[in-house]
Amino acid sequence: MTDASSPSATSVQAPRSSRDKLLDSAIACFDEHGLTGMTIEQIRRHANSSVGSMYHHFGNREGLIAALFLQLLDDQIARSRAEIDAATTPRQTVRALVHGYLDWVTHHPVEARFMYAARSEVATSSSAGSLKEKNKQRFGPLLAVLKTGVESGDIRSLPRETFASLLVGPSENYCRAWLSDRVSGAPVDHTDVFVEAAWRAISTSPID
Repeated sequence: MTDASSPSATSVQAPRSSRDKLLDSAIACFDEHGLTGMTIEQIRRHANSSVGSMYHHFGNREGLIAALFLQLLDDQIARSRAEIDAATTPRQTVRALVHGYLDWVTHHPVEARFMYAARSEVATSSSAGSLKEKNKQRFGPLLAVLKTGVESGDIRSLPRETFASLLVGPSENYCRAWLSDRVSGAPVDHTDVFVEAAWRAISTSPID
């Protein structure tokens, strides 16, 4: 009998599904050709998949792009969720959100480029409702914590829809610059700077 702790028992991974292979290939083709340049045929060939499998899983190119975008958004949300759940103060929650975002982009630059490029297309596609729900998952717990901060007087009373832009907007702007080689420092290396900027944008505490 093979010991459960042996490499042969723990290092074997389940094979990638045909759907996952197509999504992996979509990222590879995006990296090589860009969003407008990549085609269904390129993705299919890269994944060594059939046309039937492609359309079975995604319906069309729009469906594939939306599925990939939403999967990456899930991954991005998961990166911050544990830190947000562990936070005990509004400021810690803000740090968890900003750090999680900067860290994810730093370690997934191709995926981040894809998300920036595809966002408007997905937002106006038949998957717009799913995107809206994902964003509720992303910012819902955060907004609940910020609401308590408003009630305690630690956070300014601002229109609810402005918080995401105030908290993540500066980080996103820097990440875009980094991904286009306009700045050199990795986003996660500037976590403290962007956390402080985010907190000052919503905090009632006077600026030093």
